[in-house]
Amino acid sequence: MKRSESGDEVAARNEINPAAFRRRLLAWYRGNARALPWRETSDPYKIWVAEVMLQQTRVAAVTEHYNEFLRRFPTLVSLALASELEVLVAWSGLGYYSRARLLHRAAQFIVTERRGSLPASAAELRTLPGIGEYTAAAIASIAFGEGVAVVDGNVERVVLRLTGRSSENTAAARGLVRAQAQALLPQARGTVSRREVQSGGGAGAQHCDNPAGEHNQAMMELGAMVCLPRAPRCSECPVNSLCRTRGEHPTLPRAAQRSQPVACLLDLRKRGPATEVLLERRSADARVMPAMYELPPLPLEAVEGLEPALRIRHAITNTNYYMQVFSSRRTAPAASLAPAISAGPGRAVKQTGATVRALRSAVPAESRELHWTRTTRLAGLPLTGLTRKILQRLKVMENPRIALPE
Repeated sequence: MKRSESGDEVAARNEINPAAFRRRLLAWYRGNARALPWRETSDPYKIWVAEVMLQQTRVAAVTEHYNEFLRRFPTLVSLALASELEVLVAWSGLGYYSRARLLHRAAQFIVTERRGSLPASAAELRTLPGIGEYTAAAIASIAFGEGVAVVDGNVERVVLRLTGRSSENTAAARGLVRAQAQALLPQARGTVSRREVQSGGGAGAQHCDNPAGEHNQAMMELGAMVCLPRAPRCSECPVNSLCRTRGEHPTLPRAAQRSQPVACLLDLRKRGPATEVLLERRSADARVMPAMYELPPLPLEAVEGLEPALRIRHAITNTNYYMQVFSSRRTAPAASLAPAISAGPGRAVKQTGATVRALRSAVPAESRELHWTRTTRLAGLPLTGLTRKILQRLKVMENPRIALPE
């Protein structure tokens, strides 16, 4: 039985000619879509992994981790049987580690309660840990062909500009965007004709087996590559003539970026032929990044007057962390790891054993939270993204990824 449309959907459908829009969008997408590894598979598990990784993360960063993660966990069952530590290690560097934990829990639930079968509808997918409205719609449409629109930030921007609307953070405004996105969507497999994917020179003339999934990917691609937040490339837009804005649209003021100075200790020691680095493990019930390993944080007052071995900026959501890394000893090949200590105007003294002990004693963590770890084992630990970045930058971590057998 045909589903009845809501009033919002009828109004949205009448604003833009859906057939004309789809015809131009799909022709452009088929000729210009980026070659991304998760677009080369129809495996629902692999599509699910990609969509979770893509939450709040740049495509370039996901591309670096996606294939390696699937080499480690090629199937849903292999992910479910892994330990949480193994999953966090494979996820290290992507950030937002709660996603990895929830992905792992969802895999275990699917294996034990659903006989290893991933739900095929957006409504059922939303019952799994870590899957919200956007992710559920993406998996259901791309992996299973369900006729449900995906509305992420890119799609919302495309729809607002097409309809000439400004951004509004209200339930009614979000409902209109979803209704318009749904009205533009092909509703079932096989409903897109050959004519709808043909444009100039016969581009994209092949039959579309999954019109909803392909349409959703095309909408996201248009927002990511052409309909940019700033300086959109309107001259390259395949639906420019249907757009009521043709440029940037009024947006809500963004939250101001905060700046926060922080410091940490890079303490190295030799144990025979091995080099060890001191790491702090966050508690298992920490609110942020529980059970992850990081360089021990230092109070800012403890490093006043010292020159850091490294300064590095690390952005998380709306906060820029300006990290200063203080080294307790000289290491090679990173000669810069020997900080000078101010001893008055124009003077500096070499670091002493007393200074090294002072830095170590300034670490507020309890001894049971501190672990001396061989540098050769770092690739097998769930390090925070910032710690991984620092250890790589200072050549302490030579092998940033787990070496997996071919």
